[in-house]
Amino acid sequence: MGVLNVTPDSFSDGGQYFEPARALERAEQLIAEGADILDVGGESTRPGSAEVGAEEEIRRVVPLVAALAGRVSVPLSVDTTKARVAREALAAGAEIINDISGLRFEPALADEAARAGAALVLMHSRGTRETMHTLPPVADALAEVTESLRASVAEAERRGVARTRIAVDPGIGFGKSQEQNVELLARLDLFAAAFPDLPVLVGTSRKRFVGALLGGAPVDERLHGTMATVTAAVLRGAGVVRVHDVRAAVDTVRVADAIKAAGGGV
Repeated sequence: MGVLNVTPDSFSDGGQYFEPARALERAEQLIAEGADILDVGGESTRPGSAEVGAEEEIRRVVPLVAALAGRVSVPLSVDTTKARVAREALAAGAEIINDISGLRFEPALADEAARAGAALVLMHSRGTRETMHTLPPVADALAEVTESLRASVAEAERRGVARTRIAVDPGIGFGKSQEQNVELLARLDLFAAAFPDLPVLVGTSRKRFVGALLGGAPVDERLHGTMATVTAAVLRGAGVVRVHDVRAAVDTVRVADAIKAAGGGV
């Protein structure tokens, strides 16, 4: 899953693809590099980011989705927590909704996915937009993530989303300590076993904990660390990895898949 942020303030690439022409060019580049899915986001969820109203998020995302739907062959995902944005994006041609709140912010988002027959990614996070990155970590991250996402999946199904259309994401970097982020990757096989019939999506790309593990490396120096986490995620059961650096990730996943297929998962 290639990341395409059309925001002025995302932590990694904010402002780079805010202009529509540049966003289209970047989308085509990500596909050429091997992205199987494009994930379009119009609202940053980095620590300290400002909330974006539905009207502005629609203005940023929907025209781009409409333009891409007519010219690319890969599925389009929209990273949003808002039911109204989801409805407009799905009508414009999106096929997946990626909800970092796991339906906690607007449960009606699942109604839109169900109505459109779209896929739905449910990510674990805690608290509000303002607090999700500042809450103290829970004592048992794996148990918290698993139980919370079980509730999210149940709510999605209750609202009509087919289970075969749901994926789960443990929410690396959202309200977890550095140690817990590493632990969740190391124990991802246990998380995956709790949802044996659902794809697991993992997003570690360029995140702060990777920089911390590398001695404080800035965002633009976290590529190799990110690819190490991608390898670990694949070996431990991730079916989708969400990344900014698609070309590097494609090569990394290809090798990790070969190792896993040969029985070399760690």
